[in-house]
Amino acid sequence: MKSNNQINIPEARAAMDKFKMEAANEVGVNLTNGYNGHLTSREAGSVGGQMVKKMIEAYESNLK
Repeated sequence: MKSNNQINIPEARAAMDKFKMEAANEVGVNLTNGYNGHLTSREAGSVGGQMVKKMIEAYESNLK
């Protein structure tokens, strides 16, 4: 099964990495560059949840 977890635009990778680090910082999770296998599921989920929350806020603010 092929993973769909790939960024199609190479220039977007740096922006997404920066966004992920900012979200992790906001929820108090210590991320490192590269593999973060030491994270618990709760920590990883909180980072992803924060990212989604910020994306929804940005989308909603663009609707106005």
